[in-house]
Amino acid sequence: MPAERLAGLGTSVFTEMSALAERTGSINLGQGFPDEDGPAAVLDAAAAALHAGANQYAPLPGVPALRAAIAEHQRSRYGLELDPDTEVQVTFGATEAIAAALLGLCDPGDEVLALDPAYDSYAAGAAFAGARLRRVPLRPPEWRFEAADLEAAVSDCTRVVLLNSPHNPTGRVLDREELETVAAVCRDRDLVAVCDEVYEHLVFDGEHVPLATLPGMAGRTLTVSSIGKTFSFTGWKVGWACGPAELVAAVRGAKQFMTFAGGTPLQHASAVALGTAEAHGARLAAELAARRDRLCAGLERAGFGVLRPQGTYFVNVDVGEDAIAFCRDLPERAGVVGIPTSVFSDDPERVRTLVRFAFCKREAVIDEAARRLAGLR
Repeated sequence: MPAERLAGLGTSVFTEMSALAERTGSINLGQGFPDEDGPAAVLDAAAAALHAGANQYAPLPGVPALRAAIAEHQRSRYGLELDPDTEVQVTFGATEAIAAALLGLCDPGDEVLALDPAYDSYAAGAAFAGARLRRVPLRPPEWRFEAADLEAAVSDCTRVVLLNSPHNPTGRVLDREELETVAAVCRDRDLVAVCDEVYEHLVFDGEHVPLATLPGMAGRTLTVSSIGKTFSFTGWKVGWACGPAELVAAVRGAKQFMTFAGGTPLQHASAVALGTAEAHGARLAAELAARRDRLCAGLERAGFGVLRPQGTYFVNVDVGEDAIAFCRDLPERAGVVGIPTSVFSDDPERVRTLVRFAFCKREAVIDEAARRLAGLR
């Protein structure tokens, strides 16, 4: 029998929907992965590292060149100064960074706050640490949270605020006022912030402001990101956590007994990639903004209510009926896979009619998906 900590977690929705897309031959707008690779120069760097013999274990903290590149990225883009040796930890993707952070920072009975809807690994990571995930609702269609809801969610057991912006699954980019509200709660209640910023370069409207840049937050914030979204290499699973040495040490202490280290040639290539992150990220954001607009227009023509995102890979649409039943039948009816937004929520009724679609696809794929969905009306 499975351990009790797995009770209620079930199978990841991404596993389920990807299998459904494969079985039915449908267009997969459910899982957020691009159908085109990232820059050829980064692929060449990976091949060069393979042939140069970088095929054994990396150091536990990560390849030095990548840690230096991460520190430089944070300095040049956000003005955050980091010691690459003690304040940067490379991980197998951002998901491992978050899991290791929760394992390293939380004791059984602690509570972790997260915005709702939330990426599905957050609840699992909290459960593995013996902690409880408490949720602060984002309210459609603007996807804002109320300061009163955040305050009400904090208790004497709260240890971590797990903040995701740009936000999956809503595509919302939190504004400075909202971030100041979160920062004030962290400072007043002596909480640690773990910030999932994997979509940091993929902002179309507004501005991504890292929580760590706000007054009093650099010393209590772990920032998590990865190569996958910015460079369209989601299968590489190269991520990191950076911030104060004490918090990074907690991540490192947990990670050493999980995967230790690996993906050595991809870490070397990721160091090369990060040197071009600013220019490449701007180009990719412009391309994705156009694809967002393309899919949104197609969905609107198909008669759906569109909640236009400010960033990420995803758009939510109101299908006007129960979204779980809609998505279950959609591959057979239209040859398209989407994900009901309610699977990310602890209050599914609030988002009962919403479906998340990914637009990180080729234009021809987007157009064909929109054409198929229009046939439903």
